Amino acid sequence: MPLRERFRRMIPGVATIVVAASLFFAVRTSVAVAGGDEAAAAYAFQELPIAMPPGYENRPMKTVREVNPAYYKIRSWISSVGASIAINDLTGHGVADGMCIVDTRTDQVIVTYTPTARPGDRFTPFVLDAAPLPMDAAMAPTGCTPGDFNGDGRMDLLVTYWGRTPILFMARTDATEPAPGAYVPREVVPTASPDGKYHGPRWNTDADYVGDLDGSGHPSIVIGNYFPDSDVLDPHGLNNVAMNDSLSSARNAGGDHVLRWVSATTGSDPTAAFVEEKDAIPYDASTGWTLAISGADLTSDALPELYIANDFGHAHLLYNRSTPGKIRFTEATGERTPTTPKSFVLGKGSFKGMGVDFGDLNHNGNFDMFVSNITEAWGLEESNFVWVNEAKDEADMKRQLERGTAPFTQKAQEHGMAWTGWGWDAKMGDFLNNGDLSVIQATGFVKGNIDRWPWLQELAMSNDNLLSNPRMWPHVQPGDDLAGDNVLGFYAKTANGVYANVSKQLGLAVPTPTRGIATGDTTGTGALDFAVARQWGPPAFYANMASNRGDYLNLKLYRPAGDSAVGQGLAGTGSPAYGARVKVTSALGTQVSQLDGGGGHGGFRSFDVHFGLGATSGPVTVSLEWRDAGGTPHQKTTQLTPGTHTLELTSDIKEVPSR
Repeated sequence: MPLRERFRRMIPGVATIVVAASLFFAVRTSVAVAGGDEAAAAYAFQELPIAMPPGYENRPMKTVREVNPAYYKIRSWISSVGASIAINDLTGHGVADGMCIVDTRTDQVIVTYTPTARPGDRFTPFVLDAAPLPMDAAMAPTGCTPGDFNGDGRMDLLVTYWGRTPILFMARTDATEPAPGAYVPREVVPTASPDGKYHGPRWNTDADYVGDLDGSGHPSIVIGNYFPDSDVLDPHGLNNVAMNDSLSSARNAGGDHVLRWVSATTGSDPTAAFVEEKDAIPYDASTGWTLAISGADLTSDALPELYIANDFGHAHLLYNRSTPGKIRFTEATGERTPTTPKSFVLGKGSFKGMGVDFGDLNHNGNFDMFVSNITEAWGLEESNFVWVNEAKDEADMKRQLERGTAPFTQKAQEHGMAWTGWGWDAKMGDFLNNGDLSVIQATGFVKGNIDRWPWLQELAMSNDNLLSNPRMWPHVQPGDDLAGDNVLGFYAKTANGVYANVSKQLGLAVPTPTRGIATGDTTGTGALDFAVARQWGPPAFYANMASNRGDYLNLKLYRPAGDSAVGQGLAGTGSPAYGARVKVTSALGTQVSQLDGGGGHGGFRSFDVHFGLGATSGPVTVSLEWRDAGGTPHQKTTQLTPGTHTLELTSDIKEVPSR
């Protein structure tokens, strides 16, 4: 064959190599954001040891789960989630220095205190015990969400599971400190047990959200299930299990359940009752493989909208149309332009949503969103989402959501946050108190020593009709590795306004898969600390040691508690004002935040509403929107000085001393 002809035939292959190489270097250049070192220099974190129950380290520690026989060859994949962490005020003393941790190594729920806790807030760490409620070996905890579910001013703990419906551990009025006997376990979904065994639905929950969904003044619950109801963790279970039926639009999952609060009692034997609103979420938006849920009031009507992040399928932004006693959502989706990739249209994407958080990234008084996806270089390199709020104001947002339009545009690359790794939970927070939110992102999947990306890439190219059968999936077993060396992401805003991942500079780059992230001012000094749940590894706590933090405004927002013993035992100043929304206007512009009742994937921040004020001197303008204990909405604008304020919200705002 003539040399010229050989060369001609090589042109397509050479061109492909050139294009691939150029794309690689373009991506790598975009990740290396200029100014990262300078931005990192302002931060400092110190890892501190977390106190665990006595003798905990001597307990048997697992590295993989027992699973249904149909899942055996992918048991490491099935074992890849479940670690969770939360920071909140568990003692009622007014500082968020308590913790609730789900450790997959023992499948136990640990209640402890932060390493920075005051001496008066420290107690002997312990494990929550669900007895006398039925439990079995085919169940494992997956999340622990603090909250006040009976309005008595005491912090309860909502625990979700694979293998059963959630359990609510309710604080007794006669309890004096967190301890095993201080909580009464209650079924959230009542199920009869005449023989002492569990006969309820085999829910497999990976996400939950707690908030005042119907404007009644009480917290309801949204449960996001992954696998369909089945014997996922039963090595002797029925062959009733399945995998996702599509890589881009899977809808054969356990889906989402909305549980509306209906009643509660207080005392030494407290209760809380919920009913399922089966038609609260449109059916087509309720059957995905849910890994994360979060919410925020986007329309200034004191009702939270929801973002549901699903694996292997579309996410859903749900507009809240609820009324007291009736929860109802409708879906809103983004609009596509000729230059918009389909997956960059909100609600139409095919990426693997694994975490979501709301925050005001450009401090203009509107909520934006950060969503975690799989962004592994040379793996499944999708993109994280930064959904920028394009509505003119809350009234414009309401008009657009009502007609089914979600006015958000995807700008992760422009913000420098497109690629991290195999993403999970994400939390935003102002760790320097300078008015700019940072973003922390958990990453990593299965840690081993044999790279299995080629097998997973083959699966990604297979026919969707094969996927729901576990036998068609490639092996993912102990020793196999998929993004196992990913490290925590920490995005800081640089001088040019673009974010840079400065995790390595801050000493946070530990090559262990992480899952949940919790933040909170654990010292009462206005410094946000954070904690991380690791999958098959010990949890970690990072104390904020930055030396040049700006001023801050930290709001503790309560409704009056219904119990007369407020201030005694575990009772705090009041009950958290679920759904309270706050705007602060200062020299930095207008910032918006909220009392977050819990959301994301496996990580739950404290109830403090925190703002960084930079070098602001003197009072700032604070606009609050809330519902009182009876569900009536209120709004008021006032002036507050920097620092911490404890506010009681009734029909008016009253500053009260923190306990």
